[in-house]
Amino acid sequence: MSTKSPPRRQPWSWRSRAFRSVIYQAVALAVIGLAAWFLWSNTLTNMRVRGIQSGFDFLTQPAGFSIGESLYPFDSGESYLRAFGVGLTNTLRVAIAGIVLATIIGTLIGIGRFSRNALVRSLCSAYVECFRNIPVLLQLFMWYLVLTEVLPAIQDAWKVGPFFLSKGGLNFPVPVWGPGEAWVAGGLLAGIVLAWAYRRWARRRFELTGRIRSMFWVPAAIVLAAGLAGWLLGGASTVFDVPKKGEFAVENGGALTPEFLALLMGLTIYTAAFIAEVVRSGIAAVPAGQAEAAAALGLDRHLEVRLVLLPQALRVIIPPLTNQYLNLTKNSSLAVAIGYPDVVSIANTAMNQTGRAVECIAILMSVYLALSLLTSAGMNWYNARVAIKER
Repeated sequence: MSTKSPPRRQPWSWRSRAFRSVIYQAVALAVIGLAAWFLWSNTLTNMRVRGIQSGFDFLTQPAGFSIGESLYPFDSGESYLRAFGVGLTNTLRVAIAGIVLATIIGTLIGIGRFSRNALVRSLCSAYVECFRNIPVLLQLFMWYLVLTEVLPAIQDAWKVGPFFLSKGGLNFPVPVWGPGEAWVAGGLLAGIVLAWAYRRWARRRFELTGRIRSMFWVPAAIVLAAGLAGWLLGGASTVFDVPKKGEFAVENGGALTPEFLALLMGLTIYTAAFIAEVVRSGIAAVPAGQAEAAAALGLDRHLEVRLVLLPQALRVIIPPLTNQYLNLTKNSSLAVAIGYPDVVSIANTAMNQTGRAVECIAILMSVYLALSLLTSAGMNWYNARVAIKER
């Protein structure tokens, strides 16, 4: 008795699931595109009726305002586009520094939650419960008031070596840039590459032989030695621009304003509390038998956490850790509340001067969307690198 195979579905038939999915997605995209076109055209029509100018041509016009804090010189006669660039660099400056510091502090506090010392464990728990439950905006105000009201006036600035701390911020010596400093920067860059290569080699040797090699002190020594070699090759320059107390201000050297310090401290301390809970939950997710096995092998508590618990906890830690990095970057928009000139502050000023509200808001949305997507892409790449793969 012969059996007939079921009739083959045509690829362009409505009975084909793949064909229907393509049609549904095309219809969805068409509806979304139509809605976006309607909103945009309606907005432009209403603005034209009310005599409101539109377009991004204002970006090439002179800004007409100065910016109190910038990584590179900015004059009021320069364009709005360059002003937005200053605001973006200020945002990146605090976001990158905050992510690094919050990760370090949060990781240490998260590990401290498992300390066998009751005092350390209690202090870490108190830190998390205190700073996690106070709104970040209030914390920014608190640190700003501490830096501008509690610290002494500039004339009575606290001096620790070549550093000055006062209501005017933190002043510190900076090297005078020249060929020698370029050699130092090149040496440090080469040292970072060599340290990365050493860590990869040490990790492979550990997987093959089980022999533990230093993963911090040796790489740190490589970076410092490479920087020292670059310094010697560049002529061993020791020229620094050292700050000194003037009659009304601390002159020369580098400076961090109280607005930047308040924003960095507030975002770092607030986000570190959440990162600490992420690290704690990741370590708690590792089966208890792993810690018992590490103890049976004779590993001390430090090696147990570094070599056994944290590598396995990373697959649980990284996804929510990415969310905290995104939150810190987006929370930096609160800088406008304490007068730090980030991209939101620049956009507000440009909006008030030009009346291009839609365009300025569109620029802000694009900036934060791009920063969030780049952060997510980097963390997803790292997550794929450290994921535990089945053999």
